[in-house]
This record gives sequence, structure tokens and C-alpha cells, in this order.
Amino acid sequence: QVQLVESGGGLVQPGGSLRLSCAASGIIFSIYDMAWYRQAPGKGRELVAAITRGGTTNYGDSVKGRFTISRDNAKDTVYLQMNSLKPEDTAVYYCNASPLRLGALSPYWGQGTQVTVSS
Repeated sequence: QVQLVESGGGLVQPGGSLRLSCAASGIIFSIYDMAWYRQAPGKGRELVAAITRGGTTNYGDSVKGRFTISRDNAKDTVYLQMNSLKPEDTAVYYCNASPLRLGALSPYWGQGTQVTVSS
């Protein structure tokens, strides 16, 4: 079975930092594109950051310069380093694994981890 398990979410003050992790199993991790999406109440799911199997990264406009996505193929894990967090970053963050450039159409999603940015 494909399993994506996120961790690292929590409550943080504005300006603070968090690092999210997504550990994958059941896939050949090195050939999958990986991404982080988020969904806030009343809003659609949006792309936060993506990293291809070749290491090319892409970021949503609202997080450019603040967030960094990376992957460790030896650990089958993708990370999202979040710095300078803002209240509008509050959302459930989901890990996505995509074969064949499916992106958000891929059925492989984690369970989500809550990130709350509040003073």
C-alpha cells in the first residue's frame, strides 16, 4: 500500500518556523514528484511547493522566499521548511506523491498535518 505520513505541524507564532516531514512507503520514491498542498477553511486546496524527481522546485507565489522544499531519497522523505510564518499560512498541509506528472490528480495523499500561525 502507498502511505504518506506527515509530521511536524503545530502551533507557532507569526515570524516563527516549522519543518514538516512526509515519509513515504509503498512507492519507488526516487521516481515520484513530491509536493505540499494546503487547504484553509473555506478555501480550495492550493499548491505550496513541489519538487520533481530530478530536484527541480516550484513554489506558490505566496510562499516564495519563505518556504523551502527538499527531499532525501535515501530516507524516502520530503520536507517543507517554513520560515517567517504568517497567520495566512494557517491550514492543513498535505503531502502528495505524483507519478507521471499527475500532480494534484494523483491519488496519493497524506492524512494532513495542521499548521496554525497565531499569536
